[in-house]
Amino acid sequence: MAFASPFRSFFSAALLLLASVSSAQVNTGCINQLTGQDCREGVLNTITTAVPFLMISVDSRAGGMGDAGVAVSPDANSIHWNPSKLAFAEHDGEFSMSYSPWLRNLVPDMSLAYLAGYKRLSNKRSTIGGSLRYFNLGSILFTDINGSTIRDFKPAEFAVDVAFAQQFGENFSGGVAIRYINSNLTGGISVQGANSQAGQSVAADVSFFYQKKDLQLGDRDGTFAMGLNISNIGAKMSYTDAGTQDFIPINLRLGPAMTVDLDDYNSLTFAFDLNKLLVPTPPVFSPTNTIDPRTGRLEVISGRDPNVGVAEGMFGSFSDAPGVVLIDENDSTFSVVDGTKWKEELREVNIGGGIEYWYAKQFAFRTGYFYEHFTKGNRQYFTLGAGLRYKTFFLDMSYLVANAQRSPLANTLRFTLGFRFDGKSKKKPEE
Repeated sequence: MAFASPFRSFFSAALLLLASVSSAQVNTGCINQLTGQDCREGVLNTITTAVPFLMISVDSRAGGMGDAGVAVSPDANSIHWNPSKLAFAEHDGEFSMSYSPWLRNLVPDMSLAYLAGYKRLSNKRSTIGGSLRYFNLGSILFTDINGSTIRDFKPAEFAVDVAFAQQFGENFSGGVAIRYINSNLTGGISVQGANSQAGQSVAADVSFFYQKKDLQLGDRDGTFAMGLNISNIGAKMSYTDAGTQDFIPINLRLGPAMTVDLDDYNSLTFAFDLNKLLVPTPPVFSPTNTIDPRTGRLEVISGRDPNVGVAEGMFGSFSDAPGVVLIDENDSTFSVVDGTKWKEELREVNIGGGIEYWYAKQFAFRTGYFYEHFTKGNRQYFTLGAGLRYKTFFLDMSYLVANAQRSPLANTLRFTLGFRFDGKSKKKPEE
């Protein structure tokens, strides 16, 4: 039995768009595979992970600010961006619901839903939280090798989080989140004689947050914040008993945010996030299919063998880019273009930034931009957003404007509805 061909093409496209998924490609000439320009500007070499839905922006606030959320003021969605921010939450509790139709230019029935909430503990220095993320991948028709229908199936993925954040001082906090991940793409159907299964993994986030209030910026007050989150540190995932195990998207997110109070009614926040996947970059393998006698696998001529453990893959991800490899088609000799390894490492850092404007702490307008190098997936888009606060109720929405023509990401909408409880929490007692 086999997957239906629409299933294969659908997942190839979806994974590429969600997490820059592809395989390493050997550069056999000096023409760029995407632009037709000199290959020294880089060749397509995106990074493969399982469950890329873990990297999708879950809420409308950060979604309207170019997917920048690691250091903006805390809310229930901080469990995704930076759990340690919850320690500085201004309210005793909060619950939010987010929904986004996803890749509607590609398929009509994909969507992402996210539920999140937190509760501050009685000591006012600790906060617990939890979230559920559910990714509906629509409906897939399975066929056998003869094209006969086996059955319809609705693949889905979900992740359940439990988070804890603790203040360590007036300005600093740390946080952790434990995550269970389930990815059921096949419903147990037999693939080439092997029984498939739902991929499962357990992962953790480790995060830190620093904020300094009451800064004087000329004649205005301001708040500076810095956040760091290493997310999805967890075991590899496989969809068959004997299948290849894939890394989940272990990610480093780092960035600052600055809020300036223009007057009693108007404020501006500037946020900036850097993201880097801490998983192996696909190397360049031998063009003659030479087997490495030490590993029994294809010989790597530039970069590193990606078949490593989680810890080795994380630390090695900062120096494993293969760069641009020129291969002589006549005798298969090769050389690596000087400086391209370091350039490729820098290109693996995605950049997101945005601005948030508040009037009377009731109406918000947001905009931002997200950039990913074309050799690493080419996700580049503007974002717009708006928000409304009324007593304990809040509503946010965001809209994505993709740069590329006919991009499946274009016109993506996100909606977030939430409630805050008990008003603002009391200040912690003086020690």
